[in-house]
Amino acid sequence: MRAWCYIPARFDSTRLPGKPLIQLAGKPMIQWVVEGARKAPSVERVVVATDDQRIVDVVQGFGGEAVLTSPNHPSGTDRIAEALGEGNPDVVINVQGDEPMTEPDAIDQIAALFNGPDSPQMATLSHPLSPAEALDPAKVKVVFDNRSNALYFSRAPIPYPREGTETAYHHHIGIYAYTPKTLREFVRLPQGKLENLEKLEQLRALENGIPIRVLVTPYRSFGVDTPQDAQKMDRLLRERNAG
Repeated sequence: MRAWCYIPARFDSTRLPGKPLIQLAGKPMIQWVVEGARKAPSVERVVVATDDQRIVDVVQGFGGEAVLTSPNHPSGTDRIAEALGEGNPDVVINVQGDEPMTEPDAIDQIAALFNGPDSPQMATLSHPLSPAEALDPAKVKVVFDNRSNALYFSRAPIPYPREGTETAYHHHIGIYAYTPKTLREFVRLPQGKLENLEKLEQLRALENGIPIRVLVTPYRSFGVDTPQDAQKMDRLLRERNAG
């Protein structure tokens, strides 16, 4: 099976300008993400899809592959579709460019879903979440059916325990995988009402009848969105390397 991993990396960020190139434990953040993805045995190719030549230069400088794309894409998925072009791997994996501690095993887990008779059109990951964490709108929650297909994604704590009973929450981890056909179909669709309301691009798929398989993983994710996040990530990476 041929799995190609794409990492969308936009230079401008309201809270952290130049985010892909900030230094974390001696390397630009985008390098940590690329090197982590390369460690996944299932991945044949790792490509950074970016809107800025400075990111292209840095990636190529450490021996990575980068594609310069339009600065006008509304989402990372649209950027990946342009970078893919006419390429035709068995599965395209979208790894977030601001999560430098993404586990290679998590990438392998989602790729493996596409190597069987019940292969999905699109897939993502989730991790169990505590009730206290579920109240955080920055942590996107997902609920799924008995076949592990997503029913809904929300910033609200779903499902809501009306009777006050305990419930299980799942944190959506932003690694996506698609067949090339589904990826191209997705980016041709207009943005949906729910997508614009929650600011969650995966809702575009559900609003248009594209099923999303959800795989529960033991791996957690931690994104870098603020200077405080960057300081914490720098410390975590240094501690991991020292260990």
